[in-house]
Parts: sequence; structure tokens; C-alpha cells
Amino acid sequence: MSLQPTDPQADDDAEETFVCHACVGESFLSNAIQQRGEQHACSYCHTTREAISIEAFADEIEGAFARHYRRTSTEPSDYEYMLLRDKEGSYNWDRHGEPVIDAIASAAEVDEEIAEDVQRILEDRHADFDSAAIGEECDFDGDSYYEEKRTRDTDLQQSWVNFERGLKTQSRYFNREAEAVLTSLFEGLTDHKTIDGKHVVTDIGPRKKIESLYRARVFQSDIPLEKAMARPDLELGPAPTDLAANGRMNARGISVFYGALTPEVALAEIRPPVGSRVMIGKFTVVRPLKILDVEGLQSVLVRGSIFDSSHITRLQRAKFLRRLSDRITRPVMPSDEPSDYLITQAIADYLAGHIGIDGILYPSAQVGSGKKNKNVVLFHPSSRVEALELPPGTELSAHTYTNYEDGPEPDYWVSEEVPDTQPALKPATFMPHVFPELLEEARDFDPRVVTLQLDLDSLEVREIEAVSFKTSKHAVRRHRFKRSDFDSL
Repeated sequence: MSLQPTDPQADDDAEETFVCHACVGESFLSNAIQQRGEQHACSYCHTTREAISIEAFADEIEGAFARHYRRTSTEPSDYEYMLLRDKEGSYNWDRHGEPVIDAIASAAEVDEEIAEDVQRILEDRHADFDSAAIGEECDFDGDSYYEEKRTRDTDLQQSWVNFERGLKTQSRYFNREAEAVLTSLFEGLTDHKTIDGKHVVTDIGPRKKIESLYRARVFQSDIPLEKAMARPDLELGPAPTDLAANGRMNARGISVFYGALTPEVALAEIRPPVGSRVMIGKFTVVRPLKILDVEGLQSVLVRGSIFDSSHITRLQRAKFLRRLSDRITRPVMPSDEPSDYLITQAIADYLAGHIGIDGILYPSAQVGSGKKNKNVVLFHPSSRVEALELPPGTELSAHTYTNYEDGPEPDYWVSEEVPDTQPALKPATFMPHVFPELLEEARDFDPRVVTLQLDLDSLEVREIEAVSFKTSKHAVRRHRFKRSDFDSL
């Protein structure tokens, strides 16, 4: 807003019309007049206060209407004409919106007298002789009607298209244009609230609603499963750097934690084939984390004034964030190309590195809607799992069955054989005949703070016996016609 101060001269006051801040009910506009206006006798309440000329006040109305309102059509649309021509219908057409004077008075919260003076000024500014000669309505005509515009995010959509193209075809690293786009989108993210007053960035961890996460891994043979049973902290947690595959929120080689709020969601997300086995474990979040709730982006509440020129930008950003939330939660498909993940990977890197977000909470596409049917991805800095405490020299052996008189029965258990005396600096090892490749554990130093602690008592193996699907059925219709049938149309 740019309210130009006026020179308070008595002679000018007598000729010029002024409106004071007390006569304007819209708080943003009233405060701006109070802060930037000059002492004048108000032409409406006749009190000397901070005031601006009615011309300057009209400038503010004109700017706000250009950003947030549109003049409605004087004629019905094609669809409305069709309804009017329907002899059996009862549709009656009324012009959309409200009279211009009422719209001005409502937007600025001023008396009708002030609104009428503003309307006359703006009508004179936009008057067009040729249009008037043919009876065509101009902006702010006395008989015109106005309604609020729908927020359009066209510019942001174009910026996003350029952003995607740049990442895929030009520069994936040190991309300043990408950083600028993400900065403009996520500015003030931690302050955003939904319509029901909840922050879109929520806390999880000790004494919070979300205190633990579940993770599942599928196995199709005994040896990998036994290996995971023996050291679930290593095998059920995030993949090590050298094995981390390309994912929705991580590039190849960057380890993150993909989890779920329930065991059932964790199981569904990995889509195990029939005949396989799945190990599921619960990980306790041992320190406070800040998580972006993607669903919250669907209902970001934008407060502000139409007289604040930056308000339209916030409205457009909120609308685009709703589109972006759909993109982030889109189901992962087998046909997806690695390049399809570049955008969400860039978002994850930006949220972790620039805003300090620890992860993202998003609904499960595999299970459907529900408060608990959600997934969580913890970014690399916040995905370290605490290692199991094993005495030096411990030998681990895992088993998937027990032999009974009638034969072997599924039975999943792990034995820990610890030495009678503590050997000097001898690391825990696995039984050579079970895990020969893991006799020597050499893990790189990890400077990250521990975030997750595996609950050993929660570990379970599920044998996948069948898979069911929830579907909606649609018939495929077929029509045959002759080309000549359309010749007369």
C-alpha cells in the first residue's frame, strides 16, 4: 500500500474531500491511514484526525478491486441461456455479484456516502466515450456489479513447469532457479495453519500423539530373513548408504526412513507378493521432530486484507500448495521413471536443509483414508537408528522353524550366545555357518543424532498367504454409428 501524505493546508481542506481512519472499518486500511495520513478535518465525520484525500482512498479501492474483484457480465452465460430456454424449468437469471457501491462499502467497511464518492471518482477514471455511445458498460459504472475473483495460481504453475524442466534437463545440482521457486513456495511454512487451527508443521516424538513408527521389509528366502532377525536394527532400519535405492523422497545413495503409523499400513505399502514373508518392527521416536503434514496443505488458512498488496501472493501460494500436496502423495507406480522422483527429492532436500523439517507425514495410497492410515518419511539427518547393545564377542543365530515329532513348524527366534568373560575389544559376530559374510562388521562413523530406537519385543513375521483388492467396477460401453449420421449436424 502506498498512501501519499497530503499537505495539511486550510485552504485545500476547504476544497478537497478527506476521509479519516475512524470512518474506515477495514482494519488494515484504517491502520495504514492512521500511520501515513496527515491531520485533516474529515469530510464525513467532521473530526480532525489522520486522514487522506478521497482521491488517494479511491486509489486503494481501485488497486484492491483489480487484484481481488471482477465486474460481472450483464448477460447470462451460454449455459444460463440454455436453462432459461428450458420451458419445463424454473430457472430465473439474476446478475451475479452485488452493486458496485455495495461492493465498495462492504470491502472497505465504509458508509454508503463514502462508497458513492469513491464510485464516482473511479467511474470518471474508467469512462470511455465510444463505449458509452453504444451502451457498453465500463468499470465502476454506477449500474455495474462486482464479485470476488477465484484465486488463480497460473504464474506459480508456470514457474513450477520451468523448475521441473530445469531439474530434468539442465542442472540437477546447484540449481539456483529451483531454490528460488522452493523458497517462494515454502516461505513461512512453519507458521502456516489449517482452517481448523492446526499447524501444518507438527511435532512428533516423546509425549506427542505420534511416538512410534512401524517399518516392514519383505523377504523371499530364509538367509536374508535370518540375517534381518539377528540384527533388525541394521536390516529393518533405513538401508545403508551403499544400498539406498532411488525413492520418492531420496536420491540413490541417500538413506532415509520410510515408516507408517500402524503395522497394517507398513505391510500394505511394500506390496508383498503371495508366498513371501514380511518382518515388521516398531521404532520409538526418542527425540522431538518437526514433520510437515502434507494433508494440512490442502486447507491452509490465509488471513489478510485485500488492501495489502502481498495478500494475493499468499492466496496464490496457498492454492498451489494444495496442488503440490496431491503431487507428493501420488501413489508410486511400477512404471515410474527415476526422473519422476526428482521433484519430490528436491522438495525433501530443501525442507531438510533450508527449513529444518525432519520429515513428511502423508496419507497412504495403498490403504485409503483414515486418521492412522498414514506414512512418515524421515529425512537422512533424522533417520539414524540406535544400534543394539550386544556384549563384545556375542554370537547371534537366527531360526525360522522348530522341529517337532510331526515335522518342522514355523517358529521365528534368535539366540544370543555371550562369552563367559569379556574379551578385549572383540566385536559381536554372527555364527559363521549362518552369516559368513557378516563376521566382520565395519560401519562408517555416523555423526547424526540417534532418532529411532527399535522395540525388539514388537518384531513379528507375517507369512503372506493371499492378497485382496478393494475395487470399483465400471462397465465398458461401445457405440456404433455411421459417419453419415453426422453429416446433417
